[in-house]
Amino acid sequence: MDYSLAALKLFCSQLKHAREVPSQHSFTLGGILFQRAWLQGVLISSNDGTGPLLLDDGTAVIELSLSGEFRQRQFKAGMYVMVVGGYIARAAGEPSIIKVHKIVDLSASPDREAMWYLEVMEAYKLFYQPLVEEFM
Repeated sequence: MDYSLAALKLFCSQLKHAREVPSQHSFTLGGILFQRAWLQGVLISSNDGTGPLLLDDGTAVIELSLSGEFRQRQFKAGMYVMVVGGYIARAAGEPSIIKVHKIVDLSASPDREAMWYLEVMEAYKLFYQPLVEEFM
């Protein structure tokens, strides 16, 4: 994992447009190279062993792959969480996967969802859009 590449603040639906760059073990989204994504959303399943842990951010659903210390923690459906992790693309029709490096329960934070939408839009406007326009 190349930690010099930023974790992009994204909506799950934006990951559908990411293209793999095999020579660099990365993905590109409008000319922006990345390996990790930063997402926030509601868990629509739990990690009780009955199925995959799924995150819904209102734009799409993505599967979360927990490892190490995170497998020991209990995550329940309905929790609002922030997730940062490596992006793994899958075949069409299957949800992509985020291999979780960090997950934080934000359920107690008021206005968390509205603020997240603003953060993603601001990041796009300040950082990603100029690169996308240059790339085009």
